[in-house]
Amino acid sequence: MSSSSSSSAAVVAEGSAARRFWIAASTREAAFAAYTPFLLSLAAGNLRLDSFRHYIAQDAHFLHAFARAYEMAEECADDDDDRATIAALRNAILQELKLHASVLQEWGVDPAKEIPPSPATTKYTDFLLATAAGKVDGAKGSDKMVTPFEKTKIAAYTVGAMTPCMRLYAYLGKELSVFLKQDENHPFKKWINTYASSDFEDNAFQIEELLDKLSVSLTGEELEIIGKLYQQAMRLEVEFFCSQLVDQPVVAPLSRYCNPEYKLLIFSDFDLTCTVVDSSAILAEIAILSHQKASQSGTDNTLDRTKSTDLRHSWNMLSKQYMEEYDQCMEKLLPSEEATSLDFDQLYKGLEVLAEFEKLANSRVVDSGVLRGVDIEDIRKAGERLILQDGCRNFFQKIGKTRESLNLDVHILSYCWCAELIRSAFSSVGGLDGLNIHSNEFAFEGSVSTGEINRKMESPIDKVEMFKSIKSNTDSTAPLLSVYIGDSVGDLLCLLEADIGIVVGSSTTLRRVGKHFGVSFVPLFPGLVDKQRQITEQEASVFKARSGVLYTVSSWSEIHAFVLGYDFS
Repeated sequence: MSSSSSSSAAVVAEGSAARRFWIAASTREAAFAAYTPFLLSLAAGNLRLDSFRHYIAQDAHFLHAFARAYEMAEECADDDDDRATIAALRNAILQELKLHASVLQEWGVDPAKEIPPSPATTKYTDFLLATAAGKVDGAKGSDKMVTPFEKTKIAAYTVGAMTPCMRLYAYLGKELSVFLKQDENHPFKKWINTYASSDFEDNAFQIEELLDKLSVSLTGEELEIIGKLYQQAMRLEVEFFCSQLVDQPVVAPLSRYCNPEYKLLIFSDFDLTCTVVDSSAILAEIAILSHQKASQSGTDNTLDRTKSTDLRHSWNMLSKQYMEEYDQCMEKLLPSEEATSLDFDQLYKGLEVLAEFEKLANSRVVDSGVLRGVDIEDIRKAGERLILQDGCRNFFQKIGKTRESLNLDVHILSYCWCAELIRSAFSSVGGLDGLNIHSNEFAFEGSVSTGEINRKMESPIDKVEMFKSIKSNTDSTAPLLSVYIGDSVGDLLCLLEADIGIVVGSSTTLRRVGKHFGVSFVPLFPGLVDKQRQITEQEASVFKARSGVLYTVSSWSEIHAFVLGYDFS
């Protein structure tokens, strides 16, 4: 998504409770809300009116409960200014209900009477009204709150459960307003403008300020209760959007788009795509420490007695040389003029230069002896402790649980020197089941590395050839749809060969090289809205390999939301 999630959070003062709660929730839940079939179709302007009518009816049920919760919170507040703020916010909700009524009158129907609340709507409204009544885990009921101070806690809890809805709608309004500029006759312009308006932003800001004010006198335990209420409300809001009836073709989640017409192949790089730190530095550090331990014990005669400081110096020199020559290599492979459209063949030839460089760099590492003497158990322990990118763990865990039912295969393509490190990293998070790992491997004598690498994947060329081989050898009666997730120039060929290429991170080198060869980088959400506009009942696939367009994301939560949809567990 765009940076508006961070800018929305910034409307509240630094260090405020409301801001902390939003930042914690927006990283995941805001993406899951935006990528629902309902909001993608609404943004694209092709949501069927029956679906929007159903949503308006459900939202009316919710808004009536919201207004009632404001009433109950106002009764619990002990400050005149707080009561005035709550009353003003309640009036804004009543105005919102009038908007809904005006939309429905245009169609000559009253769906609130025709359509009962859905289970998701009821679940949300019951939670909200129970909170306003003081029925909160870890807190006393409002009937037992005899002092004004104690009743103020219930007001704080209620506002804490209502704030995320206001902030999420303000966030979504800003996200969707960009699509109004692309279509002056957007059918849902009135709805989007309501939540993108400065008036609604002011209301969101107002309730966040109120939450901060009511939280000042609370204990740490009571603030924790509000934080849990905030998170629960956000989850219920996402479930509310997920539950909206959308009986039409949609591009997301991809699992719905593919099933049962396609078999989905998911490919991912490992280093700095899944991980926070590059694995080569980790493996080198393990090797250096192994030499240090052996020298101190004086018991292992199979190890070179080179001092660990000398090994570290060698590794630092190798790393410095790699970075300097890598930059030179990038300059060498760039064409003199930027291509106006994708020139895949020239890119392939250019990356052959990088392939030779990567092979030479690996040979220098092997010749240095730095990787000699590493015990496989130390590698496994390091893999288990490896920190993955936020959201990556949840994605692969969900893949492991649903892979067979969704008819998909998952492959990791990596330059990592030791596949055992990758296996351990995914095994530790419960995401190894059904995962196919294609990488290099240390050579071992017994359980100790020899310093040699069994080289299977060293370059962009190796990666893309493996990618194509896997696709051609996949046994499936259904046509294939492929997704590749990567972060660097080494992934560029695979990203383009995939039907859907997704870029994680913000590598300027990747973007610079891609741009020179005619590659466009588009944020995933607006890219999907564009695809949603193109989709028809008869369309074989709106996603095509070598389109020249790659999609960028700010987190793995976006990838999860797009590929798998919301995880209700």
